[in-house]
Amino acid sequence: MTKLAIVELKLLTREPGAMFSLLIPLFILVVFGSSLEPGDTVLLPMALAIAVGLVGLYLLPTTLATYRERGILRRLSATPVRPANMLVVQLLLQLVLAVVACGLLMTVAGTMLGAHLPSRGLLVAVAFLLGTAAMFAIGLLIAALAPNGRTANGWGVLLYFPMAFLAGLMQPKDQMPVILATVGEYTPLGAFRQSLQDVWAGGAPDPLLLMVLAAYALVISIAAARFFRWE
Repeated sequence: MTKLAIVELKLLTREPGAMFSLLIPLFILVVFGSSLEPGDTVLLPMALAIAVGLVGLYLLPTTLATYRERGILRRLSATPVRPANMLVVQLLLQLVLAVVACGLLMTVAGTMLGAHLPSRGLLVAVAFLLGTAAMFAIGLLIAALAPNGRTANGWGVLLYFPMAFLAGLMQPKDQMPVILATVGEYTPLGAFRQSLQDVWAGGAPDPLLLMVLAAYALVISIAAARFFRWE
């Protein structure tokens, strides 16, 4: 398992999508953050949600679907390294990548942009873990249904942009029609962004939104497990 994790980590560091997931949110933060007030509580939560969304909806499903397409998972089933171990390692590495991306964003925001950082670390962790679980569950479902890596990539992109728009990541929520803003708040990405923003504003996440994220993570994970194929 350890050797597998080391190999997969090396492959992940060479994956252009991993660098993409790190740099795009950082670029958005730096470009738009330089013109905002230091006490802004909107941009950084948005950047964090973007980073996790890219990892969960783009990188994770593309990697797993490509491995199945190339027969890697099938060949692993004939070795002591079971396919399930590959799945666990990939989930952990993608989680580490999401944590690194968000840590980089918070470091840059706090040191270079003077952005507000919340003091309630536990609430940040709860919102982050539930939001990440929901995003990863969707990524696993895409990987389960997509016949190959290219299709998984396309489906991830097709899902990401509508979800990002409804979540208020592409246009401020207060500039959206009320019905779209309301619907968007209960999408996985919207509930994630809003929960983070509530913590950044000094409050606590809406328990309903946290339950929405937990429900998405549970239900979609069950569906992904039902349809997932090793070959």
